[in-house]
Amino acid sequence: AYFTLQVIYARRKHKISPPETTGHPEFERIFRAQVNCSEYFPIFISLLWVAGIFFHQGVASVGGLLYLYTRYKYFHGYAVAAQGRLGPLYASARLLWLLLGLAVAGLLAHFL
Repeated sequence: AYFTLQVIYARRKHKISPPETTGHPEFERIFRAQVNCSEYFPIFISLLWVAGIFFHQGVASVGGLLYLYTRYKYFHGYAVAAQGRLGPLYASARLLWLLLGLAVAGLLAHFL
């Protein structure tokens, strides 16, 4: 919701009415950062859920909080400059891989 509100504020600031998705470069970066975070959210929620159920709730929740923090940093880095997104992007990808590993380990332990 926070990222969506940032897009709304950027639309108002740069006078870009929906459904337009192009215009001022700052708006385009903010819009793209929000869309990218939305695209990854179902993957994140699924992995968090499975890792929490089958591995350990505490470990999964810490991984989830770290992921949300790196996405927050990604969003703000991207809003400033396209290159500012790279460090947090790589960190969030590593956390998704960690959650995937926890989910697979938990599933294997549960079913084998």
